[in-house]
Parts: sequence; structure tokens; C-alpha cells
Amino acid sequence: MRRALVTGTAGFIGFHLARLLLSEGWQVAGYDGMTDYYDVTLKQRRHQILLQNEGFTATEARLEDTGAFDRAADAFEPDVIVHLAAQAGVRYSLEAPRAYLEANVMGTFTVMEAARRHKVDHLLMASTSSVYGANTEMPYAETHKADSPLTIYAATKKANEAMGHAWAHLHGLPVTMFRFFTVYGPWGRPDMALFKFTKGILEGTPIDIYNHGDMWRDFTYVDDLVRGISLLIEAAPPRVDARADLEDVQNDTLSDAAPWRVVNIGNGESVCLLDFVDAIEAATGTRAIRNMMEMQTGDVPATWADSTQLQALTGYSPKTPVREGVARFVEWYREYYQA
Repeated sequence: MRRALVTGTAGFIGFHLARLLLSEGWQVAGYDGMTDYYDVTLKQRRHQILLQNEGFTATEARLEDTGAFDRAADAFEPDVIVHLAAQAGVRYSLEAPRAYLEANVMGTFTVMEAARRHKVDHLLMASTSSVYGANTEMPYAETHKADSPLTIYAATKKANEAMGHAWAHLHGLPVTMFRFFTVYGPWGRPDMALFKFTKGILEGTPIDIYNHGDMWRDFTYVDDLVRGISLLIEAAPPRVDARADLEDVQNDTLSDAAPWRVVNIGNGESVCLLDFVDAIEAATGTRAIRNMMEMQTGDVPATWADSTQLQALTGYSPKTPVREGVARFVEWYREYYQA
């Protein structure tokens, strides 16, 4: 039975990935700091669900606690590490930038060191579409420049990509970075738009719509996202000296100097924020009270993923329509909060 160490398993994406890997027969060791950035009860409930599977074990500690992470990795001896834990939130990074340096840079270094020591088959680490920053060429392809981050959150994730490349080059460690787009679905984070909008609509309170609704996002359903990650586990970048028969991959970002690659995981379409709100209204059967706002600092007007590399590597492309995914979230929200 293969063994995956997954960081951030009490988080939104980590929870869904751990469930998927467990269903595929993996043993999964979760690691999560249970930080209070949002409702810890929601995180605890996710872990409680995972712990009902005998293939799952969990350690609750911060990534910055190097000793705790090393002990967890040494005890588990993973074949693969998937690093999802991070200080999330674009807007919060404007208020508490130091938290992002500590968790996203130092914490990531802790994970990379453990991957090196255990000589894992593959290290996969989360990045973000936010690294594209001020780039206006769309859809975003991994081969586009990503040198103009607009927030410290995006900057730390870009740093992670560079750190991963250095580690892959120095130690021959296969590393895949994946860039998430706007992920949504059941068990989502309370600070995300879908959660806030659904809560406001059901409670009859105004929802804040930035840039007067002229915002476009590549909304990616969480089940599609974690399926992409699961398939990428099996597509480890080959070592530089083992590429004689390597097939051409469209938009391939495979490094010439290391077994390293960066991959977009997105739905492949850009949806207007107002259409997203329409989908929530349809799922709830209630009209929103719309509070139109100016653009927020650090925000970008649009995101849109080119996912052709993901398709070429795995044969898979995310495909859940927004209205279907939103309806599933609203159903979960009503049940979980008895709304």
C-alpha cells in the first residue's frame, strides 16, 4: 500500500484530496496546524471524518515546528509528499504579511527538507494563479511570465516554485508545482466568495460585489482539482539524464536543469462574477441584496487557465459546470448549518 504524506488535511483542499487518496487505496498521513485564520471547528470536523478511515492518521502541529514535522515524516516514511498547507487568503496578506513568510516560505522549506531526506518518489506542492499577477495575456499558460505578483501571498508562492526548482536540481528530487485557480465546493473556506455570498443570501444580508461585478474567474470545482492532483502524482518529472524517449507535451514546463515542472489546474473558462452570483441565487431560490464596491487592492480583474499541459500529462481536464458545482455547495451548506 502506497503512502502519501499530505499537509493541510484539515483544510478545504487537503481534506478532499485525502478522501480521494484513501478511496484509491493509499495510506495517508495528515499534517495540519489547525490555525485560527477561520473557524477551527470546521477544520476539526474535516479531520474527524478522515479519521473514520483506518488508513488515515493525523498530526496536529505547525509547519514552522520543524521537529514535529520531521518526527511525523520519519514515523510514516512516505512514498509521496503533497504539500497543500499554507497561510491562505489574498486579502489577509495585506494585513499580516509576516505570517505568509513564516508559513509559506519557512514551512515549505521544512517540507522540502523532509522530502529530500526520505528520497520520496515525488514531491507535489501547491502554488496559485495569483503568481500571474499583472499579466494580462489570457488564458494563462504556464509558459507565460509570472514575475509581477501583486500581493505578498502571490510572492511567497512564486518563491516556493523557485525553491522547488532548486531542490529538484540539487538533489534530483522530482517536483511538481500546481497552480490553483478559484477553487470552490462543499466544505469550502468561510473567507471565500461562495461561502460569504451563500451565507448572506440565505440570511438576507447584503453581499459585497467588487469592481461592480466586472470580475472574471476560472472557478474550479474541488473534486476536479483533487482528481488532477491525484493523476499528477503518477506523472513525476523525469530526471535530466533519463529523457531519451520523452514524448512531447504541449506547453511543457519541464525544466532543462531539473526534474521539475509547473502545471495549471483550472476549469478552462472564465466566468463573470455576476453569473456566479446568479448561480447561487438559482440554487438558494433567493435574490441577493447586492452591494456594489470598487476593486480591492491586490485583486486582479480576471483569471483564466490554459490546462492543455494537464490534459497532455494525465488525459484529464476539469469539467464541472459552475451551476452544478454551486448547487452542490449550497446543498452542503444548508445541511451543515441547518440553514
